[in-house]
Amino acid sequence: MGVMTKERQEELFSQIAGVIEQSQSIAICAHTAPDGDAIGSALALQQLIEVRWPRKQVVALLADEDEVPRIYRFLPGAGRMVHACEFGATADLFICVDISGGARLNQAQGIWSAARRRVVIDHHPFAEINADLWLVRPSAAATGVIICEFAQHLGVGLTPDMARCLYCAIATDTGRFQYQNADSEAFNIAALLVEAGASPSELALNVYQNYSLSYLHLEAAVMGRITTFEGGRIAYSYSTTADLERTGASLDECDGLVDVVRSVAGSELILFLKEVPGGCIRGNLRSKADHDVCAIARELGGGGHKAAAGFTVKGDLDEVLSLALPKLRLLLRGAGPEGEAGR
Repeated sequence: MGVMTKERQEELFSQIAGVIEQSQSIAICAHTAPDGDAIGSALALQQLIEVRWPRKQVVALLADEDEVPRIYRFLPGAGRMVHACEFGATADLFICVDISGGARLNQAQGIWSAARRRVVIDHHPFAEINADLWLVRPSAAATGVIICEFAQHLGVGLTPDMARCLYCAIATDTGRFQYQNADSEAFNIAALLVEAGASPSELALNVYQNYSLSYLHLEAAVMGRITTFEGGRIAYSYSTTADLERTGASLDECDGLVDVVRSVAGSELILFLKEVPGGCIRGNLRSKADHDVCAIARELGGGGHKAAAGFTVKGDLDEVLSLALPKLRLLLRGAGPEGEAGR
């Protein structure tokens, strides 16, 4: 996939605007188990369309039956998101944000398939997209960056509510501007959002300083299980359904636990596994060096970015670790001088 130029992005923005103009009912949805970029981008795009085209019927969907994760419920519009299983209509236009369609739409897959037109706005690399139109720019730090630039293309002033949602999208997907994807574009957009009404302190208080006591007990258990391999360059931990029952933590609170493992000094490749309903294991992969963990995630049926990716597979913790760990070791050793790293 080639590098997207500014001119090409503007052209695609014009095409997307044209499709929106031709549609009356519009459904917007992100991926299953949504993170801050997924929720923030979906809500901001809904609000943007409502401001620019006030007569359109726009709904932001949740791909799962679960509620909006607790830490994102402060976002404007979160309370009016609709579960896909309750939608019960055919949309003129379905817009995927932070995902390129497929199984990770979960219960929204049927709505996506039945929609008259389908559009993708995403920043994840893709192998194949089944859509009428797509704007996928992996160089963007977050899908929220692209949504903000879409507003600029349309000449729509950012409302404080849009700014709050988009700031959440960008801040969370850059790990509070600490990850490798925190580039100058992300900082410039963040500055615009703060000027438009976003509050970094509000984001911090709700997302990063808002842990339940049950979550902190869960975090302590995960910290106690951290194991390293390859001289400390691979760090791994996990959580179980029994942990959730014992601590009272909810599944959506597990999303940040990969960063607990990521904080191990000297680690380059990070793996966090958690048991989820249905006899599945959800894995989070992170890279602190120039290693492409997305390739491993794809091999395991998932995807993501070079430095941050994920997957969900059937099996138990031991089985999934036995699948993933050899791949991480090969990736680490293959990246070393003359293949000697990690010996």
